Amino acid sequence: MPEADHEGKNYYEDIPQQGKLFFLKGSSELDWGMKNRLARIFNPIDGHTVMLAVDHGYFQGPTSGLERVDVSILPLVPEADVLMCTRGILRTVVPPTFTLPVVIRASGGPSILKELSDEQIAMDMEDCIRLGVCATAIQVFVGGEFESRSIVNMTRLVDAGLRYGIPTMAVTAVGKDMKRDAKYFRLATRICAEMGAQYVKTYYVDEGFKTVTSACPVPIVIAGGKKQPELDALKMAYKAIDQGAAGVDMGRNIFQSDSPIGMMKAIKAIVHGNETPEKAYEIYETVKNTAG
Repeated sequence: MPEADHEGKNYYEDIPQQGKLFFLKGSSELDWGMKNRLARIFNPIDGHTVMLAVDHGYFQGPTSGLERVDVSILPLVPEADVLMCTRGILRTVVPPTFTLPVVIRASGGPSILKELSDEQIAMDMEDCIRLGVCATAIQVFVGGEFESRSIVNMTRLVDAGLRYGIPTMAVTAVGKDMKRDAKYFRLATRICAEMGAQYVKTYYVDEGFKTVTSACPVPIVIAGGKKQPELDALKMAYKAIDQGAAGVDMGRNIFQSDSPIGMMKAIKAIVHGNETPEKAYEIYETVKNTAG
């Protein structure tokens, strides 16, 4: 048995213990474990994140650029803050020495050959814990044929996550009968937040995007969407962050680029370094030409 040490003497009676509000929008009342996971996804210094999305295969199959995730994607991972993938890819391709936070795709069901809004929760929270993920992701189809079920599916995933301290990212999918504009995304993102999602992934729109981020009480990250010219993708990321987005979750605009690592570095320069799209494009060009 160790002998007892002397009783302490300095209790700093004149310094009240201070509680500090959590840095992330709408997250101050969450449990410690959930806030800790969110702090691994979002950089506590600037509140932003760069997520690399490679979960497309869960309904599209071997998308261009994702034919061999081990060859084309793993070299990019060190440049990201977060990897978003499926549990199948995580188990079969990603080495267990990987330490970046993972957001796991937890919904699925139909392929591109069927009605996409007919999704279900496709994994349970126990498996998320086994995999050590920092958050789950689930599609919500506001305006879709199976709108109600997708929203209820999200709430069930939120409930399970609250039990174990694992956040839920709701992903807004554009319903067939809804216009892709700020009005639609205000509706979709607000519903997701109201029903409990800790953060939301949605699309950037040129007109009124600031109203989308302002009306949503939790952080928003933007989807990259379809491949577009590199400078256009960088401009989109810049405008989204400037108008209140907390980060980007890009896939095709990264791995379908002719310099994926260059685009990763350029996006990081915007999201974390406040660089202009033009300066970030110079980074992309430099990396591309050096590699060439």
